[in-house]
Amino acid sequence: MFSKILIANRGEIACRVIRTCKRLGIRTVAVHSDADRDAQFVRDADEAWRLGPAPAADSYLRGDLILDIARRSGAQAIHPGYGFLSENAGFAAACAEAGVVFIGPPVEAIAAMGSKSAAKRLMEAAGVPLVPGYHGDAQDSATLHARADDIGYPVLIKASAGGGGKGMRIVGTSGEFDDALASCRREAAASFGDDRVLIERYLQRPRHIEMQVFADSHGHCVHLFERDCSVQRRHQKVLEEAPAPGMSDERRREMGEAACNAARAVGYVGAGTVEFIVEPDGRFHFMEMNTRLQVEHPVTEMITGLDLVEWQLRVAAGEPLPCAQSALTLHGHAIEARVYAEDPERGFLPATGQLRRLSPPQAGTGVRIDSGVAEGDSITPFYDPMIAKLIVWAEDRDAALARLDRALADWRVVGVATNIDFLRRLITHPAFAGADLDTGLIERHHDALFPSTTPAADVALLAAALAECQPGSGQDAWKVRPDWRLNQPGQRTLRFVTADGREHAVHVSHDNDGARLTLDDIPHCGMLAGEGEQRVLHIDGHRVPVTLIRDGEQYIVYGPQGRQALRRVDPLAVIADDTQTESHLRAPMPGRVVAVLAEAGRPVEKGAPLMILEAMKMEHTITAPSSGSVSEFYFAAGEQVGEGADLLDFVAA
Repeated sequence: MFSKILIANRGEIACRVIRTCKRLGIRTVAVHSDADRDAQFVRDADEAWRLGPAPAADSYLRGDLILDIARRSGAQAIHPGYGFLSENAGFAAACAEAGVVFIGPPVEAIAAMGSKSAAKRLMEAAGVPLVPGYHGDAQDSATLHARADDIGYPVLIKASAGGGGKGMRIVGTSGEFDDALASCRREAAASFGDDRVLIERYLQRPRHIEMQVFADSHGHCVHLFERDCSVQRRHQKVLEEAPAPGMSDERRREMGEAACNAARAVGYVGAGTVEFIVEPDGRFHFMEMNTRLQVEHPVTEMITGLDLVEWQLRVAAGEPLPCAQSALTLHGHAIEARVYAEDPERGFLPATGQLRRLSPPQAGTGVRIDSGVAEGDSITPFYDPMIAKLIVWAEDRDAALARLDRALADWRVVGVATNIDFLRRLITHPAFAGADLDTGLIERHHDALFPSTTPAADVALLAAALAECQPGSGQDAWKVRPDWRLNQPGQRTLRFVTADGREHAVHVSHDNDGARLTLDDIPHCGMLAGEGEQRVLHIDGHRVPVTLIRDGEQYIVYGPQGRQALRRVDPLAVIADDTQTESHLRAPMPGRVVAVLAEAGRPVEKGAPLMILEAMKMEHTITAPSSGSVSEFYFAAGEQVGEGADLLDFVAA
């Protein structure tokens, strides 16, 4: 076994590998960019070395620098995690040449599976079923368009060298193909340095089921059962679970054999995932093989009781697999939810900023949290905006879902937008709860998952008003406005703006029985007990526990109505911000301008694409708010923009 390894990655996967290494007594070397110099994984590792500036191209993708640090630090092996260089055959070959063990499959296996097109040809020869499509070498636009027309729409364009939903588009008609192809190629080039694509028939209501495989250098290959990753948005997984609901023992055996055959066909060694697309009638087709550890590997660990990183280390050190297929069993049900800094109500735009408050649920029996950030850390625009992976386990799926919902409700995050409320709506929706799964679930139930009206905020408003009326710990009593009035009850009127932009007035007066409040013309009687953030609201005979977090001019309230953000309106403040109009478009997130699609002064129709921004290697299109024309662009292709930066001026027709 190795005595020291270098981890050529960052964030939660680096922290995950470090945990196993500590348990096994293996010393770890972290490498980091300037943006990550104070990150959690840097603090956790035994030693840390600087790679370079924040952009991945100047740091985490610099294989030459990583190998130099491995040599100077005395690391015997490199664990690539996932993403970055984990599936880079050139880097794996450079490791071998430098005499450093690459904790992953052989170079030949990475190369064979690194091109989705070549991989599909190999799988066809090995008898693994495929989705009809075009996987050829001819990559000119005319050929690709003609092949898509032959296959029939809808088709799926996919980056040949990619994964994670990057460089992938569903195309519904022939007229949409060229624009979609251009966008795919840009994303593929930015993410993988390779703009080649393949085209497949887009299957209607399919499930995405993958098999975890492991092989050693002694000729053994096993599968560690399946994971259902059907629930996705923009082709990126949102929820993963194991085992797959409704999976029969016979189908599990068939898919497991096909996955092992795929691994054997390329002489595979190490951890890999064979992904299948499954039609409603049960027919399954090979989609791709990821020659690395997957983001969702914890659900497999939860149902098998195994440590897959330990298996990776042992296999890379030349040991045989720890057990045979017949000894592998699954128990219970596990579900993983990816908690991201993103705004689902704004098209899942990534969010950046400091995690001024980060309080996850308590880990313990049946609850696991894999994270690479801590309170006070920042989510930057340079990398994936994941905050954590929340993994739960229980004896059956219903119990696991209940545990997951409770754990999500216990998160406290202040400083960035998150997808936590969206995840709670998703896992409690009848389609997911009833295991009616397919890759279009989110789009099909869009109206229910993205309600046009926000939940009532009465509990949050009443709690915030009472908190504002009483001095708390850390408040200057001289600055608390008194409610006392001569010969009459004291009364205050407090105004708050809820997340939907509506302003609410809460009238508060006090007497010997407590506080009397009026909200939206409805009277209430109550009090707020306790100190600090954990309080108890007694209102109209009900006792309601709430968490009150003061964040500048905001109150973040967690209670029975979920998370509510309220902005306190200061009646003495002058608020004047009329600069954001329909004609003055700003950047919705920090990123880079990859294309300017309109010409200043030339008329465009409403919804026409004007500019494309790239953030965290995903593209976002700025469109015309109405018919009209752009009078001026403030940025050109290739330039960086900050969130809220003026992008262009638009003149309505």
